[in-house]
Amino acid sequence: QVQLGESGGGLVQPGGSASLSCAASGRTFKSSAMGWFRQAPGKQREFVAVIVWSGSGGRTYYADSAKGRFTISGNNAENTVYLRMNSLGSADTAVYYCAAAPPTYTCEGSGCYDEEYEYDYWGQGTQVTVSS
Repeated sequence: QVQLGESGGGLVQPGGSASLSCAASGRTFKSSAMGWFRQAPGKQREFVAVIVWSGSGGRTYYADSAKGRFTISGNNAENTVYLRMNSLGSADTAVYYCAAAPPTYTCEGSGCYDEEYEYDYWGQGTQVTVSS
């Protein structure tokens, strides 16, 4: 059975940084991409960033709100993905979810991997609270 587990959330001061980690377990786990979504109180879950596996690395894509502040990285062979977040503000307060897209799923061009339906495995989420 495949499970995704996030870690690294917590309380962060405005302007500070945080790093999230996600590891997938399951003997047969493979994915075409791993991404991060977040859900703020009273809002729908939204896309943050994704790394689409390609060769030994991957292509990365970001939501506009994350560009220039967040960095996604990961290792396909180890089934891990990370999110480094800088210059955090109150608008970044949310539960952050790790997600994995099925290995058979492919999407080219813009607007790919930024919708929940493109992923079939989800972690339970980790809370990030930005507050002084």
